[in-house]
Amino acid sequence: MQMKEKKTVLHLVEAMGGGIFTYLVELANGTSENYNVVIAYGIRKETPDNYKDYFNSNVKLIKVNNFTKKLSPKKDLGACFELRKIVKEINPDIIHMHSSKAGAIGRAIFSGRKYKLFYTPHGYSFLMEDISKPKRRIFKLVEKILGKKNCTTIACGQGEWEQSKTVTSKSTFISNGINLNKINSIIDSVEHKDAGRFVVYTVGRIDHQKNPKLFNEIAERMPEIKFVWIGDGDLRGELVSPNIEVTGWVDNREVIKKALEYNVFLLTSKYEGLPISLLESMYMKKVCIVSDVVGNRDVIEHGHSGYTCNNADEFISAITEVQNNGPDLKMIENAHKSIMDIYNSGWLIKQFKELYDKE
Repeated sequence: MQMKEKKTVLHLVEAMGGGIFTYLVELANGTSENYNVVIAYGIRKETPDNYKDYFNSNVKLIKVNNFTKKLSPKKDLGACFELRKIVKEINPDIIHMHSSKAGAIGRAIFSGRKYKLFYTPHGYSFLMEDISKPKRRIFKLVEKILGKKNCTTIACGQGEWEQSKTVTSKSTFISNGINLNKINSIIDSVEHKDAGRFVVYTVGRIDHQKNPKLFNEIAERMPEIKFVWIGDGDLRGELVSPNIEVTGWVDNREVIKKALEYNVFLLTSKYEGLPISLLESMYMKKVCIVSDVVGNRDVIEHGHSGYTCNNADEFISAITEVQNNGPDLKMIENAHKSIMDIYNSGWLIKQFKELYDKE
């Protein structure tokens, strides 16, 4: 009996860092036995120095030199030529684009007739509040135009799926998931230490999306509490309160190790896709206090699995409640259970295999 040849899946990702990087590592490694997996990627400041070590040896990595975060006609045109060359060489069956930039370039140059196209926004550009309203309207118009292409949008959360339906008729959603075995191995291998005091932490890029200004305001108004930002970014200068520690970029093992010592996970984002750092904190049974925005409220139900807040006063009230009364054990168990049942990489991989194999 002749063995069926494996399909080739090409992932296009400009934003090779943060939660998208973690997501792609799990998706690529989890599907690499079933498909020939190739990743065409760009480098960012937050890309780990040893990023190649995260991937299985059978995952092929191809750097796209012209992939950049910012809009640049010269660089973007260069990326188009590079991607056309890569696609011609590997002749994939499936092209899966990640983030708005890669999604725009990929859908602009590939029709979806010869290759099956998928696109995961990981947070739409037209939701970014750090850009002007006219620019956001342009980005949404671009999404609507490209949304007519023969391409299926795969949202990574319920809220992002609802947004996707405003720009395309071809969309579905597969929830983000975390690798429980990997997290358990890290938890089992590190010495469990207590920080010795009540600590509030967050994880991620220090940029407009993550709202460091609000994080700093909360810290300034709670000077007796230590706040830790695990990560780095262009807006590091906005974290000026003396009770804030900024760690700089660390690898996932170090993130988990540090988080285990702390009490409350705080997420002040202005918008999200479905944040990996939140899912990891829920699994580690940390009290999660998050902004009431798309992505966060997909997984945190206020009073049931955490707290959703709309302003600094609400954040401070929630943190004070946990500090004074201790964690609500039922709440953190509810959050933990939802990770076990839904938001794990095993479930994510299973759904992607079904989608990739669908004729």
